[in-house]
Amino acid sequence: MQPDTYEYIRNGNHFVYEFFSEGSKGGIKKIVRFALRFSYGTPFYNLALGDLLQVTGGINDSIESNNGDTLKILATVAAIVIDFTNYFPDALVYFEGSTRGRNRMFQMVINRFMREIDPLFEVFGLKDDGEWEPFQKNRNYNGFLAKRKI
Repeated sequence: MQPDTYEYIRNGNHFVYEFFSEGSKGGIKKIVRFALRFSYGTPFYNLALGDLLQVTGGINDSIESNNGDTLKILATVAAIVIDFTNYFPDALVYFEGSTRGRNRMFQMVINRFMREIDPLFEVFGLKDDGEWEPFQKNRNYNGFLAKRKI
């Protein structure tokens, strides 16, 4: 079962996406940004999700909006990752929560929707020792890496 998603818009280069979270606190503009980074010479895209900061145009990724639509937000981010990797099929997409609790939430959502994720992506978890392993249920991870299956 696939959850509902919000409609989103992307900029011309596919690195910034915007959508509105609609819930108990009204409409909140969300931003998803992909930034190219390198680790040991390997390029990857860091995914940042947060509320738009009106004054600076930056992202607040530590705010808790509590708008009552977390699953729909995360489903929208998943749809955005699919869109992004349609344009950049070789991209490695890294994401982590700004807190341990958010990482746990990401893990639970990945677990819940692995049947839908698995045909499209390989997902890896970052262990406490800094090593990557294929994502496994009932393991705690410090970050996640998704690679589109060809």
